[in-house]
Amino acid sequence: MSRKTPPTAAPASEETATFVPQVGLLALDRQYAVLRDEIRAAIERVCDSGKFILGPDVTELEQELARLLGVPHAISCASGSDALLLALMALDIKPGDEVILPSYTFFATASAVTRLGAVPIFADIDPETYLVSPADVKRKISRRTRAIVPVHLFGRTADMDSLVAVAGQAGLPIVEDAAQSILSTWRGRCTGAIGDVGCFSFYPTKNLGGVGDGGFLTTTRDDLAAKLRLLRVHGMEPRYYHQVVGINSRLDSIQAAVLRVKLPHLDAWTTCRQANAARYAAMFGDYDLDGRVTVPGDEPRGRHVWNQFVIRIAGGHRDALRAHLGKCGVGTEIYYPVPLHLQKCFAHLGWGVGDLPETERAARETLALPIYPELRPEEQATVVGRIAEFFHAPHLRRHEERSGAHAGHEAAAPPHFLRASRAVGRADDVRC
Repeated sequence: MSRKTPPTAAPASEETATFVPQVGLLALDRQYAVLRDEIRAAIERVCDSGKFILGPDVTELEQELARLLGVPHAISCASGSDALLLALMALDIKPGDEVILPSYTFFATASAVTRLGAVPIFADIDPETYLVSPADVKRKISRRTRAIVPVHLFGRTADMDSLVAVAGQAGLPIVEDAAQSILSTWRGRCTGAIGDVGCFSFYPTKNLGGVGDGGFLTTTRDDLAAKLRLLRVHGMEPRYYHQVVGINSRLDSIQAAVLRVKLPHLDAWTTCRQANAARYAAMFGDYDLDGRVTVPGDEPRGRHVWNQFVIRIAGGHRDALRAHLGKCGVGTEIYYPVPLHLQKCFAHLGWGVGDLPETERAARETLALPIYPELRPEEQATVVGRIAEFFHAPHLRRHEERSGAHAGHEAAAPPHFLRASRAVGRADDVRC
């Protein structure tokens, strides 16, 4: 089979009849159905109080987040994008300054830099983790560099040992873009508690999502916490007296109230995501897909929280596979089809094709599959089976063998984070 010619889907089989007809990329309704009464009661409580902006629920949420993540300060704001902007403002990033960040990330990471007149300097990624390469970050540092913004992409923490060393040697602050990684850890420390500032998002599809936009920042530095609280309210303190020019970025009390209903469930939801990732790994292992599908690995140095489950498709077949899955009712997404350094709005910066080879390869080959906590095993089996169907990949073992029914058969060992006797990712196993 030519590497450039996509395979055609296999004909219907007996196994095809067991596939479920639809598997959505997301299923926010399933989470809401369980919490509906509590969420509605929380919203009514805020409405009855009339305290809609920076009310008691906002204060309580900030305190609960700070305790959860092991930081002295959590400061809420209107969105994850605003969190990045506020962090850079608090660090006094000025026009002409350079800020190093990955190109393989959501647009907001670079947008926050450019809105302040600063220049985004794009770094390449590690091909296995899709996280920014510390070595390339080090190469990109110049006399104009003022900050480093690693992105903890897809729920996995960047190599903070190396990045902290690089930043420390250069005397640069680190802004952690942790929008997708709440509760992820690096050697026992939560993301958002390692650099100078952490930036999080409450966008509804995040592991802890609201019913609209929202975000928050974390810091261990008292000076930055004070600046962030001032900047999010137009630089106003006391009322109608403005010390600096800030922005209007306050979390609505209704959002805070909803998030407070969800927050106690976050650790259990994260555990479900980990279990789903392990199940995917086992299911993909049942098919002969070597050289065609690369499954993401676990993070041995911390807790991977699996905001996304992103596979890599070799041979130029990613788009054809996605079309096949779409026809079969399986939802997928491409994060991200055009790297930031190749976006039209950044053409004036002079980046071109080939400048960040691993980033560009990831943009061509990666595909995100459903991974939400409420995902059912039969839905995962459908996702993996449809992918195997596309590649005409046979089972490596019969179903009876996979279930351990044959004498002498031993089931494949689960990923290391499921082998211990403890429950997966319990809150008392990590700092957060």
